[in-house]
Parts: sequence; structure tokens; C-alpha cells
Amino acid sequence: MAGALAMHVADESANDFLSVYNPVVRSIRSRLPWLPLPTFEYQVWLWGLVGGVALLVGLSWFVFRGHRWTIPASYTLAGFMALNGLGHFAGSALMHREMPGVISSPMLILAAIYLALKAKAADQASKPI
Repeated sequence: MAGALAMHVADESANDFLSVYNPVVRSIRSRLPWLPLPTFEYQVWLWGLVGGVALLVGLSWFVFRGHRWTIPASYTLAGFMALNGLGHFAGSALMHREMPGVISSPMLILAAIYLALKAKAADQASKPI
């Protein structure tokens, strides 16, 4: 999952994701001012995502050693990453153009499905029959 997310971040960065994201967020906030959607400067956005990927790599140690708390965390991460990937496809369809990040979205979705399946297998293996 961390590798797929790293590829996705590189895809978004190389294709100027923030030039699409920030104007969309500003438009939404003008209509729904109570919705707390952040806008980002490039350096803050990129280093935040690099830190997130590094955190996932570090947490992999616990996942590979079968710590039970990683099962619900894996389901949650898989859900968010699948929605992220699908969101890029939806955005591309709505905007009638290829959105930044859509190229790596299939890999992100496949990694999310794989993570969810592995979490399910780990959960079933640890339950008594």
C-alpha cells in the first residue's frame, strides 16, 4: 500500500494536482463555508504526503508481524485509498479531462483491494473455529 501511495503522490505532484484541487476547494467553501476543507501550498502538501508514506512504511513492521490492531486500521486505510482512486476517475469523468493522479489510481485501487483481502485473511486466521 505504501508503494502504491508513493507512486500516486508522485503522479499527482508531476501533474500539478494542486492547480485543480485548490480552486475546487475554494469553490466548495464559497458555497459551504462551514465545511472545513483545506487548501495547500505545494511544499506543505508534498512533505505532508511524504511523511504519511514514511509513516505507512514504518507501520508495515507491525502489519507484517500480525499485530491485531492493524486489521481495522488496514480496512480503514484500504477504504480511504479505494475512494481516493475512484475519486480521481469520477473527477476525470465530471471535468471531461484526465485529472492529476488518475494514471496511478488503478494501482492505488488494486493495492487497497489487496490490503483489505489480506486484512480479512488475517482476521479469519486469528479467530477460533
